[in-house]
Order: sequence, then structure tokens, then C-alpha cells
Amino acid sequence: MKHFFSSIALLFLCSLSLLSAQETDTKYHLIAHRGGIVDTKTPENSKEALLRAIENNYWMVEVDMRLTKDGVLITHHDKNLQKYFNVDKNVADMTWDEIALLKSDRGTSIQKLEDVFHLCQRTGMNIMIDNKIKGYDKAVCEKIIDLLDTYNLRENALMIGTSATTDFFTGKVRLSCTREQLETNMQGKDYDPDNYYYFGNPSAQDARWAKDNGIMIVGVINEWAIPKDKEETVVKEIVQQLKTLNINHVQLDSKYDMYFKE
Repeated sequence: MKHFFSSIALLFLCSLSLLSAQETDTKYHLIAHRGGIVDTKTPENSKEALLRAIENNYWMVEVDMRLTKDGVLITHHDKNLQKYFNVDKNVADMTWDEIALLKSDRGTSIQKLEDVFHLCQRTGMNIMIDNKIKGYDKAVCEKIIDLLDTYNLRENALMIGTSATTDFFTGKVRLSCTREQLETNMQGKDYDPDNYYYFGNPSAQDARWAKDNGIMIVGVINEWAIPKDKEETVVKEIVQQLKTLNINHVQLDSKYDMYFKE
């Protein structure tokens, strides 16, 4: 009976999210950093954080991607499991069956990347992948693209990539770049601005340059990068700059989304 009511609740949430996405013309496309709405009760990259982002009509969610010992793609930020789970082992040294048994200090579990994709598809949520996997494994990279296609997420998907996998993912999913990287990429004969996005908070000059060259810009407001003693002042300055430059795609920690609600 408990599972029945949980399914009904999720169905209602999915319907509400899809309806809202269809009827609301949102000026800002907010991307939930760390897997959703994260706070003292809701851990990063948890299903609970993702559901809260869906409920609050975020446009996209950013998740951290890692690989288990037996080749299962999961969402988890750190290379080890000490944070939240108090397990002093690396993700890469544990199987999915072992990881699936873990419960965080807040009662949550680690998610398979595929389960995240499935929920995103059902609710109209877009996906940004922060690739935390070291090195290049063609089979793993192909699996990521296959999953994006299976759940119809690739068209709008964004990736924070790695140097080892750039060649594979270029042209398959939009990759994060600095201006310097973009200028280098422009020298290639197969360059296409739709293969990349400018990731960061550009100067007015860089913003004009990116827009003149048809390059998507994604601003960033991450708590870890902001001095604690100047947090409010710095955040307000970043927000004002992004708004002045008409940058509407912003990846942020959920505590800052209030600055974009109008």
C-alpha cells in the first residue's frame, strides 16, 4: 500500500511538472547544482534533492557521474564514500550491489545514473553531467550517449567534460569551455558553436563575443567558490552582472535561486 501511494504521488508530481513546463514562460533557465535542491536535510545527488528541484520547476539538474567497480554509472560527487555514508572506500573499488546497500546519515541512497535519466524524462527535466570518471573508456562513453538517447535527453544535455574524453564527446553532447578553449576550437575545420557552451561568469566583452559567435552562455553561482564573509555581497554582484548581460542560463546552488524569482 505504501508503494502504491508513493507511485500516485510521483505520478501527480510528474503531471504537475510537465504542465508547468508547458504553461510557464520562464525568463531564467536555472540549473540545480549538486543534483537538485540540497540542504541540511537533503543530500547532494539524492533522489530527494532531484524531486525537490522538479517540484520547484528547475529547468535542468546537474549531477556528478562516477563509475563503480563493476561498470555501473552512478551519481556521486566525491571519489570516496566518507561524506554522508561514513564509508572509507572509493566508488571505483565497490560494486553496485555493495553501494546500493548503503544509507546516508539522512536515510538516502545513491542513485544509478539511468534512474536519474528516467525520472528526468518522465518529468521534463533536462540534464547536465559533471564527468568525474578518470581516463577514457570508449565503451563507457558510448553507454552514456546511449542512455541520453534512450531517455530522449541528449538534445538539451550539457556536459562538464574531461580532457581525456573531449574528442569522443565533441559533436555528441554540448561541452563546457572557457573563452580560450573556444577560440582554440574555432581553428578546427569541423568547428560548430552548437558543440560547446561558455561556462562561467563572463565580462561584458566576453559575453558580447560569445553571443556574436552564437555560443550559449551558462553562468555559475556555486557556494564553494564564494568567500563566506562576503557571501551576500558577492552573490548580489554576480546576479546583477548576469542580469545586466542578459545571461538566462545559470547553474547555481539552490540557496541562491531566490535572486532569479520574479
